[in-house]
Amino acid sequence: MSEQTDYTEDNIRSLDWKEHIRMRPGMYIGKLGDGSSPDDGIYILLKEVLDNSIDEYVMGAGKTIEISIQGERVIVRDYGRGIPLGKVVDVVSKMNTGGKYDSKAFKKSVGLNGVGTKAVNALSSYFRVESTRDNKSASAEFNQGNLTNQDLLEDTSRRKGTKVSFIPDEIIFKNYKYRSEYVVKMLKNYVYLNPGLTIVFNGEKFYSENGLKDLLSENIKDTDMLYPIIHLKGNDIEIAITHSKTQYSEEYHSFVNGQNTTQGGTHLAAYRESIVKTIREFYGKNYEASDVRKSVVTAIAIKVMEPVFESQTKTKLGSTDMGGELPTVRTYINDFVKTYLDNFLHKNPDSAEKLQRKILQAERERKELSGIRKLAKDRAKKASLHNKKLRDCRVHFGDIKHDRNLESTLFITEGDSASGSITKSRDVNTQAVFSLKGKPLNCYGLSKKIVYENEEFNLLQAALNIEESLEDLRYNNVVIATDADVDGMHIRLLLITFFLQFFPEVIKDGHLYILQTPLFRVRNKKETIYCYSEEERRDAMEKLKPKPEITRFKGLGEISPDEFVHFIGEDIRLDPVMLDKDMSIEELLSFYMGKNTPTRQEFIIDNLKVELDVVEDAL
Repeated sequence: MSEQTDYTEDNIRSLDWKEHIRMRPGMYIGKLGDGSSPDDGIYILLKEVLDNSIDEYVMGAGKTIEISIQGERVIVRDYGRGIPLGKVVDVVSKMNTGGKYDSKAFKKSVGLNGVGTKAVNALSSYFRVESTRDNKSASAEFNQGNLTNQDLLEDTSRRKGTKVSFIPDEIIFKNYKYRSEYVVKMLKNYVYLNPGLTIVFNGEKFYSENGLKDLLSENIKDTDMLYPIIHLKGNDIEIAITHSKTQYSEEYHSFVNGQNTTQGGTHLAAYRESIVKTIREFYGKNYEASDVRKSVVTAIAIKVMEPVFESQTKTKLGSTDMGGELPTVRTYINDFVKTYLDNFLHKNPDSAEKLQRKILQAERERKELSGIRKLAKDRAKKASLHNKKLRDCRVHFGDIKHDRNLESTLFITEGDSASGSITKSRDVNTQAVFSLKGKPLNCYGLSKKIVYENEEFNLLQAALNIEESLEDLRYNNVVIATDADVDGMHIRLLLITFFLQFFPEVIKDGHLYILQTPLFRVRNKKETIYCYSEEERRDAMEKLKPKPEITRFKGLGEISPDEFVHFIGEDIRLDPVMLDKDMSIEELLSFYMGKNTPTRQEFIIDNLKVELDVVEDAL
């Protein structure tokens, strides 16, 4: 029997607001991370500050927002009304304090009610807020939420508005780095949702005139559109939709009150349902839902009174009502799509005919695959029962809906030794391992049929649960963990090809990564340093002179589980796989996986020379 612990008044304590945020940051900003993932905490901090500036624009105050990120320091300047000068300190340091509680002023607000900037303040080693209005300004500076300096009222000729500067605290966010690609994607979404707004980021301007139509144009090439983008707007709702000629899966972008709901929610479920219902009724055919939605590329944005989200970071809508006297979210979206999409199809018979041909093609392919799919699912179930390929994490055990946790990670490995090292050193609560057997097939140019016929791809698809939609993805982070040699690089490329060919949204939405593991171990009797590059190796040798022991890791299997725990724990280094915005998916696949071309040979030779130079230096 375990020893009892005394439970008295001394055990009861009340945490100061900033202490609570710093002790439980996940409650306020989701996961922490190091900036390698788009939903890492440092981007949520930026979003919380930016949301308040967006709210000012929505309320008709200030058409430009300026953002600067130089190293660790972030600055956001808007030209809105400015925080009331007597409340500058309160709104960033007192919980449950803010203008969003006045529903007359902020009917459909983006920013968090009295929480957002407080979380940023508490989780920053430096935080400064300055407000200007009526030719006067007030400012305050903080360290980890503690007030360090305050200037109450000063005369000024500066334009009205609010300026916030902060540096995320390295005690909370370890080894972090802002990636401009993620920031740019966030800012583009803001301008798509607020046509007429200009955001300037490090000198580059972002602006949109056509809202969600521009968002789709950014995500799909004109040559890949089955028909021109259908763009429909109503009160508190906007949609844009087309179908891809080549993409297999469904692709959705959803927003509520300006928030990118990456995990969907009640509005996205209603929208997917309404697309199928409207198209069935238009053609008078009871088409399968999967045939109607196959290859769809679409976006929806709605505005809801006082929305309820399923998490503090607002990635999934839980509200069932639009607010006020409006109907439910489901009814509102269904009625809008039924009226406006149906009208469009009647007025545009050419688009309607192309869409129907696409649906019939999807129907034929589905029927051809039906027998194969059943066998493939049976094989996947048997493999899962015998635990041959997937060693799952506890966050998913018993979870029938397959809801993904922001921290959940699947490592895709090759070979028994590498799989064994990761399996023994992983966090069993949030980290799963999928073991490949040999090199996967080059699936460039092959049909979806190959996914079901190829055991590796079929079981990987089943493990990820992405056959129907990315909304069902079981792991937030999908990490390719292979050796840093030629064979390992080839396996990475083949796996990336698999995702690009059949599930590109896994990459587009920032879920696919490459695990970086150390190339060298440099140590003496007192200290061990793991090095991920030749430069780090040289620095380590300089630090640990005179003659430290140097080990070069040739593969993941050579790293013991005791050591591996460092590389997939707090100090994990992930490189996100990102698409080149200037190349289509087809162009990327053709360049890297198509028939050999002089251009690609030249590319390989040039890059191989760089790699060989590094290896020579190391030896």
